Amino acid sequence: MTIAAVRTHRLSAPLHTPFVTALRRTTTVDTLVVEVTDTDGCSGFGEAPQVWQVTGASIGGAQACVQEILGPLVAGLDPDDLVARCAEVRRAVVGNEAAKAAVDVALHDLAARRLGVPLVRLLGGTRLRVPTDVTLSAGDAVDLATTAKQRCAEGFTVLKLKVGTDPSGDLARVRAVRAAIGSEPRLRLDANQGWTPREAVRVIRGIEDAGLDVELVEQPVARRDIEGMAWVSDRVDTPILADESVFDVRDLVEVIRHRAADLVNVKLAKCGGLAVARTLLDLASAHGVGTVVGSMMESQVGLGAAASLVAAYGTSAVSDLDAAWWLAWSPVRGGIRYSGAEVVLPDAPGLGITSLD
Repeated sequence: MTIAAVRTHRLSAPLHTPFVTALRRTTTVDTLVVEVTDTDGCSGFGEAPQVWQVTGASIGGAQACVQEILGPLVAGLDPDDLVARCAEVRRAVVGNEAAKAAVDVALHDLAARRLGVPLVRLLGGTRLRVPTDVTLSAGDAVDLATTAKQRCAEGFTVLKLKVGTDPSGDLARVRAVRAAIGSEPRLRLDANQGWTPREAVRVIRGIEDAGLDVELVEQPVARRDIEGMAWVSDRVDTPILADESVFDVRDLVEVIRHRAADLVNVKLAKCGGLAVARTLLDLASAHGVGTVVGSMMESQVGLGAAASLVAAYGTSAVSDLDAAWWLAWSPVRGGIRYSGAEVVLPDAPGLGITSLD
């Protein structure tokens, strides 16, 4: 049995609500889905989301990488030799993490389908439900408070508030949201590199002094400013979560070496797929660094892989798996669904994707 074909599919779907951060504003999910098919006609799917401002990945670039390099590399080879195939994909090109992640996940999905088991079982787990937070897009204090109350009414108990667009007003935004939702729901912040180190310390200390009970602050400073993030971590009590600062194993080693963050956010499209993501989770755990698995703006394909990873490996804090929840309609059939604040994995082979719309 061999891999017969590797195909790419460009997908776009609208969001029900604009997604706004310190880095970007988007109203759609634009993504590339990779399909790896064996000689029996069984297919596995993976996803390379387009996120110019975070990974630099584009649909065109990922498609070229898959069609010209990664697809021909694995075509004609045994899909059941999964470790070797993923290692070959990892070594084939420099960068292009989203494209490599799409092929890596498609190979995992195909392997699970060929065995007739859900992807989570291939990864060594049995859970079919995992909790997620939900993001509150950047906005003014009044709108954020209203949205926060609505999300709590929908069953979410962990809210992630996007800040960093206006440091002078961020404390007021956090105060408004906390007042609206009360003390019970957990509240975390994501600055998406929007603060300088001094601004980060000033805002976070203000939140601490006000007793607003923030669980963690994600990526307070610029991606490459590891020393600045360490400087912030040393001066605040609130845990710091590294996101854009950690793409691969070397990045995580630097964060650990500088004691720059208390947790790391592992994302498949940043690191290159499930194989590397598992290494990152193990390395973080071995060094006492907390873990979260996150997602880009992507469909049920990428989200299903990330949720399967969480279901099998677990994380130290509730993961960030709400990306597909933002879709007005799904560009794929089958796969994960949402039930309140949980991602529900299908009890079906692989990712449970049956077709692409």
